[in-house]
Amino acid sequence: MIKTCNRHSSHSLRGMSQTTLFKSPSSSSLFRSTSSSSLYIPPPTALVRSISSSSILSNSSNASVTSPLSYSTSREKSYFAERLEPEDLNPNVVKAKYAVRGAIPSYADKLKIQLLKHPGTLPFESVINSNIGNPQQLGQKPLSFGRQVLSILEYPALLDHERTLVDSMGYAPDSIERAKTLLTDIGSIGAYSNSQGVHGIRQTVADFITNRDDGEVAYPDDIFLTAGASSAVSTILSILCKGQQTGVLIPIPQYPLYTATLTLNDATALPYYLDESNGWSTDINEISKVAQDSLEAGIKPTCLVVINPGNPTGSVLTVEAIKNVFDVAAKYGLVVIADEVYQDNIFPGSEFHSMKKILRILQKEVPNKYDNIQLASLHSCSKGLLGECGHRGGYCEFIGFTPEVKQVITKLSSISLCSSVIGQALVDLMCCPPKKGEPSYELDQHERQTIRTNHKKRSNKLYEMFNSLEGVTCQKPQGAMYMFPNIQLPFNAIKMAQNLDITPDEFYCRELLKATGICTVPGSGFGQQPGTYHVRTTFLAPGVEWMKRWEKFHIEFFEKYR
Repeated sequence: MIKTCNRHSSHSLRGMSQTTLFKSPSSSSLFRSTSSSSLYIPPPTALVRSISSSSILSNSSNASVTSPLSYSTSREKSYFAERLEPEDLNPNVVKAKYAVRGAIPSYADKLKIQLLKHPGTLPFESVINSNIGNPQQLGQKPLSFGRQVLSILEYPALLDHERTLVDSMGYAPDSIERAKTLLTDIGSIGAYSNSQGVHGIRQTVADFITNRDDGEVAYPDDIFLTAGASSAVSTILSILCKGQQTGVLIPIPQYPLYTATLTLNDATALPYYLDESNGWSTDINEISKVAQDSLEAGIKPTCLVVINPGNPTGSVLTVEAIKNVFDVAAKYGLVVIADEVYQDNIFPGSEFHSMKKILRILQKEVPNKYDNIQLASLHSCSKGLLGECGHRGGYCEFIGFTPEVKQVITKLSSISLCSSVIGQALVDLMCCPPKKGEPSYELDQHERQTIRTNHKKRSNKLYEMFNSLEGVTCQKPQGAMYMFPNIQLPFNAIKMAQNLDITPDEFYCRELLKATGICTVPGSGFGQQPGTYHVRTTFLAPGVEWMKRWEKFHIEFFEKYR
């Protein structure tokens, strides 16, 4: 008998009434038994496995075939397909790895459950998820303006009580007006939008890009609204990758999304190393050599990924570095993916330059050379100052792509219908925050500055702590949300990791989690120079108590394994 949830038990297998599925047939018929109301539907694989070989493609002229599918009723033969094993699955999916949500974060989740069920059973009171840039998980408050607008989009009936919203609930009049505008553009957020995204929101994005890039015009038809930047990466690489002969240049260290997506698409990652000694900057000679070597190996370099500001490094590229990237792209015909999701996370003393803006400057300075550059620029609501990871909003601007290629992009986007419409609305709010003179402006600016100040303060404290520890060196972050300290692990720690058949940096991260509850990601999940060991951590967690935990652990770890 099929077991169902109690609340559905009276309606299970609709339309079959008292018919049940049972495990062994009383006859070889595939149809309803005349002596019972039960119906046996063997799995297709079970049928295939029990078909008599003499009844399939038999060359014997007197072979007796009484049914298109005949199968034995012998007890020795199984009538049921075996459950799937990993070797039955798409090998590219099995091979793909995503360290940010890998074994160590999974273990951290188990420790959280243990603390909830059995407080006091671990040497710490809380788990700190420093493994991923998830600001609101670590206490960052959402911006008030955005949440006011979203609440009205989710429940438009609130507009019947505008005075109450303003007088009693603290809503700003401009948040109400923005919600009305978005409702006019969208209709209902519970309905599908155009696969490319709501046109009015794409126009807002185009205006934002135009203003950001000093008047270099962006067009809504070049913009696709996406479920965060991750879905844009998946779309782009799905279109570009044609198998292992397709090479994609990725920075090392890199965000594991790229290696995972390339594995899924059976393409070849072409790593180029960032220069740690020079603030994790790009090395144009390194990039050129990787592209040339891949050609000589029979792999076509097709795409070049640039993450700016850097994840996991926190670096910010100079104008000169960006120009060098386009020189290589022009020479080898590379599509450039500009992962710019941290463009609003810039620390004082650094400046973000969009790759599109620099490309337009180059196209004016050197006619023809850069005219065929194809650039895909990504942004997301998950990072920046919004930190709205769970709402899954983002965009990709496609620059220099032919109409025919954009049609293919549209087709692929349409297969998943559209990105989250509430996420699309957040993109609008990200690209067009309250302006000076509007009712929400002062509060919005205060909230944004608070976030910036907290990020800077926490990054400074963590940076100072790392560089005070034995065997640790760390580049000062210029932006983003992360640090990637280099740890010269003691010999016995490396030996212990080898005995456990794990990487030394994974051993360090695992022991750190067990002792302190701080969840990080080993540098091996992002890539690193051979013989070096790193850890990626965010600096989003509030306070310094967790940093003191880490400092104490590190001292004891080095004493134990030196």
